[in-house]
Amino acid sequence: MKVLFVTTEMDDFVRVGGLAAVSAALPRALRPWSDVRIMLPGYRDILEQFTHIEIVGQCAPLAEMPACSLGRASTRDGLPVYVLLCPQLYDRPGNPYGDESGRDWPDNDIRFARFASAAAELAAGSLDKNWAADLVHANDWQAALAPAYLAWKGVKVPSILTIHNLAYQGLFPRESLRRIGAPEASFHIDGLEFYDQMSFLKGGIVYASHLTTVSATYAKEITTRELGCGLEGLLRQRSDASELTGILNGIDESWDPRACAQLAQQFGAGDWQGKQANADYVRKQFGLAVSRGPIFGLVARLVHQKGIDLVLSAADAIVEAGGQIVVTGSGEPYIEQALVDAHRRRPDAIGVVIGFNDGQARRIFAGSDFTLMPSRFEPCGLSQMYAQRFGSLPIGHQTGGLAETIKDGETGFLFSQPSAESFLGGVRRAFDAFMAKDRLDLMRRSAMARSFSWDLSASLYNALYRKTVGSHASA
Repeated sequence: MKVLFVTTEMDDFVRVGGLAAVSAALPRALRPWSDVRIMLPGYRDILEQFTHIEIVGQCAPLAEMPACSLGRASTRDGLPVYVLLCPQLYDRPGNPYGDESGRDWPDNDIRFARFASAAAELAAGSLDKNWAADLVHANDWQAALAPAYLAWKGVKVPSILTIHNLAYQGLFPRESLRRIGAPEASFHIDGLEFYDQMSFLKGGIVYASHLTTVSATYAKEITTRELGCGLEGLLRQRSDASELTGILNGIDESWDPRACAQLAQQFGAGDWQGKQANADYVRKQFGLAVSRGPIFGLVARLVHQKGIDLVLSAADAIVEAGGQIVVTGSGEPYIEQALVDAHRRRPDAIGVVIGFNDGQARRIFAGSDFTLMPSRFEPCGLSQMYAQRFGSLPIGHQTGGLAETIKDGETGFLFSQPSAESFLGGVRRAFDAFMAKDRLDLMRRSAMARSFSWDLSASLYNALYRKTVGSHASA
């Protein structure tokens, strides 16, 4: 089966959030079953990493979207990658979605509609004369219009849209419709229209053959008013028609503390001196005082969704009880500043590094006793899986993928409400476990024994791909 995996991030080249990890791991896990090819926009960061890109096709201009070329290259392990080459849209500083100060690019409608329409052309076989897709797998709002362009062009290729986070919808003014060459007739309540704006994500939800999201719990949650972000009615319809599936993400095999080269010292379950060596290293790196108390790690995008305000509200209580906090991540400037201020107040007990570095994140998971995950909602979450593999017990809000991957009282702690009081209850349970060494030892061993391999997820996606193609063929 030939699958076009359409994404705007991939760990090999460019990372903003969890989508990058999924885009690097899932296609590789699917290779035993399918000819999976990735499609990415030609960002500066990506082009700099390829020594050779072969031009395989040209996209004509469409409405206000410029002409572009399609290049083909491959990763070091031979995974084919198509890159959409259009310097005026993608060759920019900053990250894939915005400038260096974090503001979204004003032409993101053009940038990602151009990407989605080119994906539809590639799938149809009109760009690479040697390849066409049996199925398109689009990811998040930036790629969500690929199924729509397939429908508008009359291309009979089925599609799956994975919603990694429903809160990011790709909303643009109505006039974007004309700029991206979408039919005027698609702007209505059963099409792209969303409260008099145009929603890229809604377009994907309407036109994709099947929808997935990244945990079974989140698949249920997004059909409710609380977490449906205004799309719950439409998602409920698709769910009732058995066209919405939750498949939990996995993590790759490099998350093994016995073999991870980036740690201060490698260790396995039961080798708590090895874990302690990582704790000592982290304390030193973050300038914290020598302590026998627990380290609470926070490795996250620093945005409201992640409940960082709950961590800030609990920080004094954690420090007074003998704990220390280490944080790494980047995100909303006011949250970054609040964390830096907390560090300035207690530099001996609260360490903060703004920015993300994979090696540093791994050392924090290895050196910390607990990982804080008080997310208001969490479609899947990866940090709680990384943490358990590295013997850091997660403290998570009972929502989405956290509810599915943390065994409360066995491999971590769940709390019921995204409130300061409920979160502190989880933190107190962690302190109690830390004081009971036999229990801490047992919980760490249980956490480190968990497998979050991609194999199961990939086999479920493979089955869904085949079912979707089969249903489409018989329709």
